[in-house]
Amino acid sequence: MANDFEIRPFRVRVPEAELADLRDRLGRTRWPSEIGGQGWSRGVPVGYLKELAAYWADGYDWRAWEARLNAHPQFTTEIDGQNVHFLHVRSDDPDALPLILTHGWPGSVVEFLDLIEPLSRDFHLVIPSIPGFGFSGPTREAGWTTERIATAWAELMRRLGYDRYGAQGGDFGGGISRALGLAAPGNVVAVHVNGGTTYPSAEADDPTLTERERARVRRMNEFMNEAGGYIAIQSTRPQTLAYGLTDSPVGQLAWIIDKIRDMTDLAKELPHEAIDRDLLLTDVTIYWLTGTAGSSAALYYEDARAWGEQEASPVPTGVALFTVQDIALRRDEERINNIVHWSEFDRGGHFAAMEAPDLLLADIREFFTAHR
Repeated sequence: MANDFEIRPFRVRVPEAELADLRDRLGRTRWPSEIGGQGWSRGVPVGYLKELAAYWADGYDWRAWEARLNAHPQFTTEIDGQNVHFLHVRSDDPDALPLILTHGWPGSVVEFLDLIEPLSRDFHLVIPSIPGFGFSGPTREAGWTTERIATAWAELMRRLGYDRYGAQGGDFGGGISRALGLAAPGNVVAVHVNGGTTYPSAEADDPTLTERERARVRRMNEFMNEAGGYIAIQSTRPQTLAYGLTDSPVGQLAWIIDKIRDMTDLAKELPHEAIDRDLLLTDVTIYWLTGTAGSSAALYYEDARAWGEQEASPVPTGVALFTVQDIALRRDEERINNIVHWSEFDRGGHFAAMEAPDLLLADIREFFTAHR
C-alpha cells in the first residue's frame, strides 16, 4: 500500500473514448440565439464561438499537446489528503536555484510550457496544478484556500529535498506565491509575481497618481462594472455553475474564452490574437477532461470566506506589470510586501506567461539573479 508521502510518476493518458465523446458533444451543441450587432458587449458572440468550437472538434490535436506535456517529467503525490500533480524539471546545473511556478484561473500548468526549456537552464523547476485544477482535481473537501495551498507547496518542496527556493506566479498563482513566502519564510528566498497581489486603494482622479496608475484604476473600474460578474458567481455558487460547464464543452469554452478576452492585452481584439489558439484550447480541454470547472471556481468561494487584512511579508518581492491589464499600484504593494524589484511593460496582459513569455522570462531571470 502506498504511503502518504510517496511521489509517483505520472503521464497524461486520455482514453480515446473521452476524446470521441468531446467531439460528439461539440457536434450536438444546442446554440443560443443572440441579438445581432452587439459584438462582445453581452458576452462571447455566437459566430466566434461556433468557429472556435468547430476547430476544437475537427482541427485541434489534443494528442500533440498531450505529448508535449509528457515530454516533461510529471508526478503526483498526496498532501493534506489531496492529490497534487506537478511537473519537475531539473536543470543541468546542479547548483541551480529551485523555483516553484504557480498558475491561476482560468489557467493550468500549460501556461508555462514556453518557459520550461529556457528557465530550466537556470532553475530547477517545480510546476504544480493547484488543488481543484486540472490533474490535481477535483478537490475532496472544503477549505482549500490560498493559504492552505501555500502550506501544501511548502510540503511539496520539502519532499523534493529543496530547503531554499524561489516562488513565481500570476493571478491566484501570485497570491499563492506570496502566501508561500509567509508560510515558509526560512525557505523562500524571494517571490516574483506578475500582476501584483493587491487591488488599487486609490481613485482614478487621485492627483498623486501617475497617468499610467490612473489608467490602471480606470481599467479596474471598467472591468468590474462590465466583466466582473464571474467573480460574484464563483465566489458564491461554484457548484451551481459546475453543472452547465461540466456537461457542455461549449459552455466551458465560452466561460473561459470570455475571461481570456477581458484580461488579455487590450491591443488585441480577439482572444486567439493574444494567445495561440491551440494553447487556449489545450487549457480549456484540460478543464473539460478533468471535470474541474466547479472545483477550480471553488477557490474563489474559499478565499472569499477567508478574506481579511493581509499580513505584511518580509520576503524580497519583485512585481512585473503588463500594460494596464495589471492593475496593482506600487504604493499598495509596498504596504504589505518587501518590494525590491518593479517592472512595467507595454506589451502583454494578465496572462503574461502565455502572452509575452519572452518579457516574463527576462524579468524572472533578472530578478532571481540577485537572490541566488
